[in-house]
Amino acid sequence: MKHRKLGILAGLVLLFGVAAAGLHSCTHAPYVLPAAQRTNDPEICFERDILPIFISNCAKGGCHDAESRKSGYQLDNYEHIVSKGIVPGNVAASTIWESVDMHIFGVTHMPEDAPDLTAAQLDLLRRWIATGAVDSGACTSNCDSSNYTFSGAILPLTQKYCVGCHNSASAPGGSLTDYASIREAAVNGRLVGNIEHLPGYNAMPVGLTLSVCQVAQITKWVAAGAPDN
Repeated sequence: MKHRKLGILAGLVLLFGVAAAGLHSCTHAPYVLPAAQRTNDPEICFERDILPIFISNCAKGGCHDAESRKSGYQLDNYEHIVSKGIVPGNVAASTIWESVDMHIFGVTHMPEDAPDLTAAQLDLLRRWIATGAVDSGACTSNCDSSNYTFSGAILPLTQKYCVGCHNSASAPGGSLTDYASIREAAVNGRLVGNIEHLPGYNAMPVGLTLSVCQVAQITKWVAAGAPDN
């Protein structure tokens, strides 16, 4: 009887081993949207909407810039972004999406040591991947230089291009998360000096250049006294 039990146990171990090996070997490449079907979302422009998310939140020193390339990810231009962690047409299989939104066990949540991406940023990223992760080329500007209120222009610009790095008072260059900190940067000249890439200042945003219209919005707001409007 004892030998019979041992035989049954050995058989079960063998059976589960084979089943586990079968499950392990039964892996499939994730579905990738065929190139001909990568239509892109017409409301999304990679250079205008998607690249700033990566530049501000990911392509930073010690993270995913050209020097650091943490975990093999360099997220500073289109070619590098789509080379790893983005599966065109398959949001759930894109590890970059998993890290910023899905909170999967064993996947490090990103951005590290910085605020989560906003709901609007996540929506743009999700739609961009789902429709093929396309580099859409030249963008149609939706900037209006006659709009330079803090709430309507300045805060959205700093949220889009700055807070990934400038999210606390201890961050290099200080915080740009709220009116008080942005006004301080405006009053001391740092905000305009940086975005206009003037001598003696740090060219900002790192890896990007604001459009003429965007620079005009900020400089007009500063010239008007940097009001909270």
